[in-house]
Amino acid sequence: MARFSINFGKSLQSFKYAFKGLLEVFKNENNFRFHLLATSITVGMGFYFSVTTTEWLFIIVFIGMVTMAEVFNTAMEKMVDWQSPDPNPQAGKIKDVAAAAVLLASGAAFVGGILIFYKYFMCL
Repeated sequence: MARFSINFGKSLQSFKYAFKGLLEVFKNENNFRFHLLATSITVGMGFYFSVTTTEWLFIIVFIGMVTMAEVFNTAMEKMVDWQSPDPNPQAGKIKDVAAAAVLLASGAAFVGGILIFYKYFMCL
């Protein structure tokens, strides 16, 4: 029979590293701060318009999707810069593709936000 155990010390250390990474992205990535501003506006509108629970779920998924894409993009850019400090067309393509993931996530979130908030703005 398999033994199941959790090392809480290691788990707490993992959270420490994760928050350290979030702080790094927040301090050094302008696009991440822009997405946090958009998040703040969206959450504020959600409270102002008293969106439904289902709409909140979609908003939370959109926010998570965009911020995760931005964090992954940042990690990819840092790794590429570390591995290829000199200008390199292939490195540029990798960074462009990672940025495209953020663009796609942001576009989907934007369209989803329009679908959620459209009816509320039409009632003003």
